[in-house]
Amino acid sequence: MKKVSVITVNFNQHSVTEAFLDSIAANENLDELQIIVVDNGSRINHVPEWIKKYPYVNFMRSEINLGFAGGNNLALAEAEGDYLFFVNNDTEVTSGLVEKLVNILDRHPVVGMVSPKIRYYDQPSLIQYAGFTSMNFYTCRNECIGHFEEDKGQYDSAAGQTGYIHGAAMMVRRTAIEKAGPMAENFFLYFEEIDWCERIKRAGFEIWIEPRALIYHKESVSVGSKSALKEYFMNRNRILFIRKNAPFLAKIIFTLHFCLLVTPRNVINYISQKRSDLIPWLFKAMWWNLKNSTDSINSGFPINKI
Repeated sequence: MKKVSVITVNFNQHSVTEAFLDSIAANENLDELQIIVVDNGSRINHVPEWIKKYPYVNFMRSEINLGFAGGNNLALAEAEGDYLFFVNNDTEVTSGLVEKLVNILDRHPVVGMVSPKIRYYDQPSLIQYAGFTSMNFYTCRNECIGHFEEDKGQYDSAAGQTGYIHGAAMMVRRTAIEKAGPMAENFFLYFEEIDWCERIKRAGFEIWIEPRALIYHKESVSVGSKSALKEYFMNRNRILFIRKNAPFLAKIIFTLHFCLLVTPRNVINYISQKRSDLIPWLFKAMWWNLKNSTDSINSGFPINKI
């Protein structure tokens, strides 16, 4: 098996990260893996104690929160593998997971990225992800295949192409990163892996899912279901993704769709849910896109308050 670098990012979740590392040790051959943990500006630095507890892990630390893409990209300088497995720290692996993903990349050189099937950790029979449909660039919407379905093996017949990988667990070919570049850090949170898929596809690679590989995801450990952080970046980056990747006509139609349908609908929903505090963040997300270029590194959010 080619050497794999397993990369995960920690932000104020030391116990979650430890559970992830324990699941790797219990289910994978550590001799065949390089494991890298990036502490992404956590308030308490647990790296010194982790070095003693997990001597087989490479630890890195940023003193500031670099976001999802920035934290993962920081590990690229240390990663030695032909294949890089970017995986959320709020996941737990199953036996043979890495080998099954590696087999896809070994057997199919055209594949640039592959994700496993994902189930919910707290409801382990429910599917979170079994692939994505293609993006509708007019609305910036697509569908997650199998979402909330009981897993009865209905998607396990064969690996194959899918619209997008899932950012919680994605194995990427090093040569695909070299051709397409790393994740765009100015997304900070949300849509960066979808944008990455588009760039890797334009570089000539395919995006696959291997549904016979399985991982469990502890959804929303980091952010929560509703927060200013989530609402701001979901809306800001939805617009940014279209600006970067959609054809010209689709950009025009999307802009009308977002302004005339999405914005009033969101405002009504915030009010009905007694979350009117989120309304300013929706308009801040829109304003950011009006005044910033697509490669601006200004997040527009007070990151030091996260």
